[in-house]
Amino acid sequence: MAAPAPTLARESALWAGGCRFVAGLDEVGRGPLAGPVVAAAVVFRPDSQVPEGLRDSKRMTARQRDRLAGVIRKTALAWGVGAASPKEIDRLNILRATALAMRRALALLSPKPDHLLVDGNPLPELQRQHEAVVKGDATCASIAAASVLAKDTRDRLMALLGADFPTFQWERNMGYGTAAHLLAIDEHGLTPHHRRTFTPVSQLKLPLG
Repeated sequence: MAAPAPTLARESALWAGGCRFVAGLDEVGRGPLAGPVVAAAVVFRPDSQVPEGLRDSKRMTARQRDRLAGVIRKTALAWGVGAASPKEIDRLNILRATALAMRRALALLSPKPDHLLVDGNPLPELQRQHEAVVKGDATCASIAAASVLAKDTRDRLMALLGADFPTFQWERNMGYGTAAHLLAIDEHGLTPHHRRTFTPVSQLKLPLG
């Protein structure tokens, strides 16, 4: 049985309560060993319809995400995508880097939101008042849309990086610690795109690739 599609019910309640601009936020890439963490923010118009086919980005194919990302960019009132680099992740830790990526995405929004809906648990590192929505990427349309933009952007970026470092197969594993990725690290060392504080990378004594 297919999971219910995300709706604008939460956003509609906020609009009815006086909020004008509600932004949904989500991130992609907390867990990989390589590449940035990418976040997106999306603001829908009060008269918006949920884009057809929208759902949790993890349940969509790359082609479906690509199509939906184009629709979201065209129909949303505002959207923004931000990222934090592997160096920033190593320096700040992944939670603070995720919050940094979200703040960068929010900085691109115009008009500025007066309410934030963030997927998952509360993120104090965001340093902004927000409402955490558990499984928001599966139930809340603005968060689901942010999830699509974030994953579409990060997957494209990892494919580009993979072309420069083909041994690591990032266009396939997106920087996650697959067996092939770990073997490539063992044989070729690290690249500037690896997160050196992440296990098992942090346990290796390897030269810069």
